[in-house]
Amino acid sequence: MSPALAKTALKKYFGYDDFRPLQLKIIEAVYRGEDGIVLMPTGGGKSICFQIPAVTMNGTVVVVSPLISLMKDQVDGLNAVGIRAAFLNSSQSSSESHRVETAFENGELHLLYVSPEKLLSAGFFTFLKRRNICLFAIDEAHCISAWGHDFRPEYTQLKGLKTAFPNTPVLALTATADRLTRRDMAEQLGISHAEQHVASFNRPNISLAVRPGQKRREQIINFLRERPEQAGIIYCLSRKQTEDLAGALRESGYKTEAYHAGLNAETRAKVQSDFIEDKTLIICATIAFGMGIDKSNVRWVIHYTMPKNLENYYQEIGRAGRDGTKADTLLFYSYNDYLTLKEMIGGGANAELQTAKLERMKEYADSLACRRRILLNYFSEDHSEDCGNCDICANPPERFDGTVLAQKALSAVARLKESVGMGMVIDVLRGSARAEIMSRGYDQIKTYGAGRDTSVFDWTQYFNQFISLGYLYVAHEDYNKVKLTPAAHRVLFQQERVELVKMSTVKERREKEQAKTKKRATVIREKSGLFDELRELRKSLAREFGIPPYLVFSDATLQEMADQKPVTDAEMGRINGVGERKLARFGDAFMEAIRRYEAVGNE
Repeated sequence: MSPALAKTALKKYFGYDDFRPLQLKIIEAVYRGEDGIVLMPTGGGKSICFQIPAVTMNGTVVVVSPLISLMKDQVDGLNAVGIRAAFLNSSQSSSESHRVETAFENGELHLLYVSPEKLLSAGFFTFLKRRNICLFAIDEAHCISAWGHDFRPEYTQLKGLKTAFPNTPVLALTATADRLTRRDMAEQLGISHAEQHVASFNRPNISLAVRPGQKRREQIINFLRERPEQAGIIYCLSRKQTEDLAGALRESGYKTEAYHAGLNAETRAKVQSDFIEDKTLIICATIAFGMGIDKSNVRWVIHYTMPKNLENYYQEIGRAGRDGTKADTLLFYSYNDYLTLKEMIGGGANAELQTAKLERMKEYADSLACRRRILLNYFSEDHSEDCGNCDICANPPERFDGTVLAQKALSAVARLKESVGMGMVIDVLRGSARAEIMSRGYDQIKTYGAGRDTSVFDWTQYFNQFISLGYLYVAHEDYNKVKLTPAAHRVLFQQERVELVKMSTVKERREKEQAKTKKRATVIREKSGLFDELRELRKSLAREFGIPPYLVFSDATLQEMADQKPVTDAEMGRINGVGERKLARFGDAFMEAIRRYEAVGNE
């Protein structure tokens, strides 16, 4: 299989001229029969990595996904562009399942989506062996790891795939997994040799903001006034919060519905369907909502309460701006939220790890470092530049040259052979004379007492900044010892400068942010008149064909049409997101709308 064949398929089915970073490399590895671990952020294009092999290789790609409620949407999206796909899971009747099984046996499917339960059911491996399986794609693969944030015990049985199909490559894909989870995923699936393809987690189109959790509803109303007719999700901690907030927003004139696990299946399905089809613009939901939703025109995500960990947070904000155009996120934070979440973790399974991840989430909310740097460094992506698209960059706190402090701290970690936790390192820096330090000989290292002029409180805050800025990480699997990153070596040996935030500015900045929030009243209108007309046409065509609007064209594609104004097949075919099937199906209607708009404008 050649890269040219893959590129031709990308244009034919999806309307794009070029692959995103890493996609083609992963596809070529699949062509060579190699296993792989794929880590790409939500909206980063993971699906293309197994969908292009499905239409260019001999055989069927089997996609294992825990997201039963979303399989139909995924399959509908593929069928809409001319790719033959179907699914098998517990939601189907026996006659529907039989129809899909027959299509598979007859070699009619490019892709077959199955739930883990279906895959592992009696006799299913034997059924799959009736046809050539060219690839197994394990979606949401972090679920296989007990170190991950969404552990599913049944996923641990997937290791049997490599035993039953030793010559079929396995691709494990996820949007959120730290280095420890990635390593465990590979071991659990029996592909510890697999290459890890880690894409950049940087989503520069998404703005990041954290605000104090006072007067949240008032702040949300102001936020929505600035974003009329935009679709968004508000994540809440409890069912009652979702219903109360949805009711308050409806009273204020916004099309809003609540979504949580306490609703019956029919109601949940309708709420989700109405949101996907743009009949409802705002969803107030618990974390039960949104897994795997491929709705590309979500323009904002709000967290009414703080999530339990940065993995959940990153996955949830990643549901905004999947089309690559501007999107906003807002996280409300209060210390009470943190205490509530800590109490919920209690003494359950993996409580120590969950508590450590909650602490990192709290540090993110409290931090005055660039939000994006914190997120990227958390996922082991060395990122030393501020982003310019978060609340910290927009309103920078007072900083100072903390290079010497950093050198002392990082040198202490190195001299202690990365073998102790943060508290011990601080005690050594402070020159503590407690017995454990003396008995271990830590009082003999060169940096012992080098930071005694800095308080324990300030050292703790600075260490949190070193972690957020990517100079240190906490090895949860190794008794929470602090370890050096490659960036730390630049500070120690290449004189890289480290800027730290003055702790005295924290309170001042919080007060300034609250005052700024109260004054915001500007209504932002980003979309052109033509964009609005194309969006209305998209909604009309979606109703006519019985599909969600984003499956007609994404916001990004409509915006490019509004900018380029294509009126011929050749011009329309050059618009990103317009493949052969969609050009034939929808092209004439959109070109006619553009011609009408231009004619009126030129009168």
